[in-house]
Amino acid sequence: MSIHLTDRFWSRRQLLQTAGGGFAGLALRNLLQEEGLLAQTRLAATNPLSPASAHFAPKARSVIFIFAYGGPSHVDLLDPKPALHKWHGQAIPVFRKEDAFNTTTKDTAMRSPYRFTRHGASGLPISELFPHIAGCADDLCVIRSLHCESNNHAPALFHMNTGFLLPGRPSMGAWVTYGLGSENQSLPGFVVMWDHRGGPIGGAQNWTSGFIPAAYQGTPFRSQGEPIIDLHPPDEIKPQQQRARLRLLAQLNEQHLAENPGEQELAARIYSYELAYRMQMAAPEAVDVGQETAVTQQMYGIDRPISTRFGRQCLMARRLVERGVRFVQIYSGGGDQMLSWDAHGDLRSNLEQHCPEIDQPIGGLIQDLKQRGLLDETLIIWGGEFGRMPTNQGTAGRDHNPRGFSMFLAGGGTRGGTAYGATDEFGYAAVENRVSIPDLHATCLHLLGLDHEQLTFHHRGRDVRLTDVSGQIIDDIIA
Repeated sequence: MSIHLTDRFWSRRQLLQTAGGGFAGLALRNLLQEEGLLAQTRLAATNPLSPASAHFAPKARSVIFIFAYGGPSHVDLLDPKPALHKWHGQAIPVFRKEDAFNTTTKDTAMRSPYRFTRHGASGLPISELFPHIAGCADDLCVIRSLHCESNNHAPALFHMNTGFLLPGRPSMGAWVTYGLGSENQSLPGFVVMWDHRGGPIGGAQNWTSGFIPAAYQGTPFRSQGEPIIDLHPPDEIKPQQQRARLRLLAQLNEQHLAENPGEQELAARIYSYELAYRMQMAAPEAVDVGQETAVTQQMYGIDRPISTRFGRQCLMARRLVERGVRFVQIYSGGGDQMLSWDAHGDLRSNLEQHCPEIDQPIGGLIQDLKQRGLLDETLIIWGGEFGRMPTNQGTAGRDHNPRGFSMFLAGGGTRGGTAYGATDEFGYAAVENRVSIPDLHATCLHLLGLDHEQLTFHHRGRDVRLTDVSGQIIDDIIA
C-alpha cells in the first residue's frame, strides 16, 4: 500500500492492512506466485466476469437449474414403488416418527394414484404426469438416491443452493461464475427467474454471492415487460449524458479504489455500473421470445394458458445460455404449500396443478437445445429441496422427506436414459449408491471442468468451497 506524505491520518483498516499484512503479504504472494497458485485468484477490478479457464476440459459450458420449490413427490413422478400398492393403508416398517415434519403424518403407506410407463430405448419409467418430459427419456439421467440433512424448507433450500444449511454462503451459480466468468459481457453471468406467485423461502439468500465478490450474485429477470426493473434511464436523460455521468462516476470510484486497495465490493460496484449500461441494449433483445417462430413457441407450451408463463421462462433461459450466460436458475412454485410443490393437504390437486405448468416447457427446452446442437454443452438440472413421504399426511397429502428423493439431469455430458441409485421398496430412504448434496454439487462442477476441491475462496482464515469438506463425483452418470 503506497503512503502519501499529504495523508495526515489513516483509518484503522488502513493501519491494519499496512502494518499487519504488509511484509507478510508480500512474502506470501511471492510464495504463491512461485507455486502457480495465483492463477485461480479472480479479483480483476476491471471485469470480474471475464471468461476464465476451467481446471480441465469441460463437458458443459452453461447450466439451467429448474428448481421445483416445495419438494416434488419422487414416488409419484420418477421413482415407481409397486410395494406401496401392496402395503396401501398398512404401517410400513421403515417409518420413523422423528423423520416427519408434521405431527399429522402417519406411518401407513399411500400408493401413487398415477401410472408409470417405460419410455424410449432405455425403458426409463416416468409418471403419466410428465408425458412431454417422458418423450425425452433417453436424454434424462434420473438420480433416485439423493438425501439431505433437513426436513424444513429454508435450510433445505439453502443446502441445495449453497451447500450449507444456514444462509450467507455463496450459491452454486455464484461459485460457477466465480470459477468460469461469463462468455457475454453485456449480460449477467448468473440470472434468476422466480415464479409469478412469489419467490422461495429465504428469497435472495438462495442466489447470493455470500462472501465472494458481489459481481457473482444472481440477477433477477422478469419474464414479462422489462426484464430488469428500472433498466432504462428517464426519457429526459440522453445517452451521451448518461455516458458522461458514468465516466465521472467511474473516475471517482477508481480513485477511491486506488486509495483503498483490496476492497472487492467497490471493484464489483464499478463493474456493475458498466454492465448495467451495456444491459440496456442487450437484455431486452435476449429475453424477447417474440423473435422466435410460432412453432418454437408452441414447442414450449407458450400458446397454452397453463404453461405459458413457465414456457416463456424456459425459452428465455435457452436464449440466455445461447448468448453466453453461464448459469440460469428458474423457480417453479412460489408462496406457501399449494402455490408451490408442497403437497401436505391434497397431493392430487398439487401435482395436477404444477406438473402441466412445467412438463411441456421442459420437454420443449430439451428438444430445442438438442436440435440446435446445444444440449451437449448445457447441463439441465431439475428437482427440489427434498422429496415427499410414501406415507399419508391427513387423508390425501404427503409430508416432507429428506431421507430419499429424486432429481434428473439432462445434457451437459450426463449419461441419458439412466436411473442411478435407489431408495428402499417404499421410496422412504436412499439405500443404494446414496448421493449427498455435496456429491451432486461436485459432479455438476466436474461437468463444467471445475475441480470442487480447487474452486475455493479464502474467508475467515480458511479456503472455503461449495462442497465444504466432502463431495464425491458420481462417475457412473457421466457419459
